[in-house]
Amino acid sequence: MLLEFEQPIVDLEDKLAEMKRLAENSKVDVSDDVKSLETKIQKLKEETYKNLTRWQKVQLSRHPERPYTLDYIYNMTDDFIELHGDRTVKDDKAMVGGFGTLGDQTVMFVGQQKGRNTKQRQMRNFGMANPEGYRKALRLFKMAEKFNKPIVTLIDTPGAYPGFEAEERGQGEAIARNIRDMFMLKVPVICVIIGEGASGGAIGIGVGDKVLMLENTWYSVISPESCSSILWRSWDYKEQAAEALKLTAEDMTGFGLVDGIIEEPLGGAHRNIKWMSNTLKARILEELKPLLAQSAEERINTRIEKFSDMGEVIE
Repeated sequence: MLLEFEQPIVDLEDKLAEMKRLAENSKVDVSDDVKSLETKIQKLKEETYKNLTRWQKVQLSRHPERPYTLDYIYNMTDDFIELHGDRTVKDDKAMVGGFGTLGDQTVMFVGQQKGRNTKQRQMRNFGMANPEGYRKALRLFKMAEKFNKPIVTLIDTPGAYPGFEAEERGQGEAIARNIRDMFMLKVPVICVIIGEGASGGAIGIGVGDKVLMLENTWYSVISPESCSSILWRSWDYKEQAAEALKLTAEDMTGFGLVDGIIEEPLGGAHRNIKWMSNTLKARILEELKPLLAQSAEERINTRIEKFSDMGEVIE
């Protein structure tokens, strides 16, 4: 899939391919021109992806080839065992989780999962979990605590499912309970926004000792489209809404709402999934070391203070 702002890069790449093809057919030496054009393309890529607008980063975070939760888990571990069900209603396919080994450390992974095609998207409900998804997540959090294993959550959702049935089964209560109980978990918790981080759907598994964001992701109380439809009664102002929301990783770090940014390959995480997975794995292990050295009481107190200080006004 080609994003609009990537078109100039593709045009030059097509020109480069055509130049190489003509040179091969005519046996003319154009190596200097090829090298010059390759340099120009690389420079254009660096300038383009370095100066993305907030809306362009939202677009990149939704790229259909972007790695999802299970892509990262299977690339980071060799022994992942997925666990199913909330023991009350059913197994929500939009929320996945289970144990896997990260380095020499067993970790409980929990995250939202989107689908690649129409059938998978329907099965995964576009990454929008129902109450049973959040209750499954909480069950896995408690299991990790029971066996004294750290937790890693991978957040990628446009929001919790807002349907009538979800509200009937207690969507708000399920998310609120997760938020409350995650504060009191005795084991280390690391949360990583790997794509979209929208509203309560994200924070329902987003309370941790460390909250990190990949470079081209967003984290906000509302999506730019929904914000635009509320303020301007139209989706046409989504770009202005994205700028006003200040939802990028740089914005969130500046506000003190997240603890760090994880670099992506040039052009986005989908350009080199293996490299991105290895980078994410290394960063998680790096963040886990000091957390594992702390006592459970120290971690809980620091976690509570961290979130309590957000939005505090000091006069």
